[in-house]
Amino acid sequence: MAEKNILHMLTPHKHVSPFDVNMALDAGYDAVVPYEAVELDEIGDLVQDVIFSRPPNVGVRSAVFFGGDDAVLALDMIDAAKKALVPPFGCNIMADPAGSFTTAAAMVACVERTLKTKKQKALKDVTIAVFGATGVVGYCAAVIAALEGAKVKIVGYSGLERVEARAREMKERFGADVEAVDGSSDEKNTEIVKEVEVILSAAKAGVQVLSAAQLKAATRLLVAADVNAVPPLGLEGIDVMADEAPIPGTDALGIGALAVGPMKSKTEYGLLKRMIEAKEPQVLDFRDAFQLARTLVS
Repeated sequence: MAEKNILHMLTPHKHVSPFDVNMALDAGYDAVVPYEAVELDEIGDLVQDVIFSRPPNVGVRSAVFFGGDDAVLALDMIDAAKKALVPPFGCNIMADPAGSFTTAAAMVACVERTLKTKKQKALKDVTIAVFGATGVVGYCAAVIAALEGAKVKIVGYSGLERVEARAREMKERFGADVEAVDGSSDEKNTEIVKEVEVILSAAKAGVQVLSAAQLKAATRLLVAADVNAVPPLGLEGIDVMADEAPIPGTDALGIGALAVGPMKSKTEYGLLKRMIEAKEPQVLDFRDAFQLARTLVS
């Protein structure tokens, strides 16, 4: 009997992501089965249905993928799935809510490449301001950068309360040390960027985070990346196609959304392919995505 590669795609939302379905089928899955409006307390039963339907030696041909748009919930779902495993029965487990894990990984990997090849710096050598850190992409990017040794500031557009809670969560969950800073006004944001070498913009689509004048005031800036492709762009002056392009009025280089995007797709495809080709079950999150992305950009 042929051992089909089957991906069970779970989301807490009304629909699974067509993007992820296409990626999975292109990566080589024989079947992608959607499960919608899934709640956290249902994960255990669903995962055990997956693993007990096949003998242990075929478990690696089954995979569970968590979508949605909440990074923390997706990580909680991974934890629930891992707890439901009953060795020797197992399966592959992966999460990429709203593409955030692979987008964050690709953005930080692109910045790391540019720092290394154009500025002779490593992530551990720089201070990074992350705008949009309460969202899924910014959250993961902040953790990735902090775990690599960067000094990370997560900027709160509505003040400190939300980002302070996120900072505590990052520390408790990942051991990542980040600093919450108040970005509730243009004046405060200007002062923040004067102190950093890198800016990561992952704020809401169609919202300008920093103007060209604010970027010009960031005299220490080496690299800035923006994953917003919807006008107005998050960082004024960084074109969506920019790939290490000079930022007007600065000595820094810019990376736009459509330079990050192809690397994000390659990273998601690569992780899905890794599960298909695995000899032993994999558990993959944004940290695994970053390790892959940094090899793809080099």
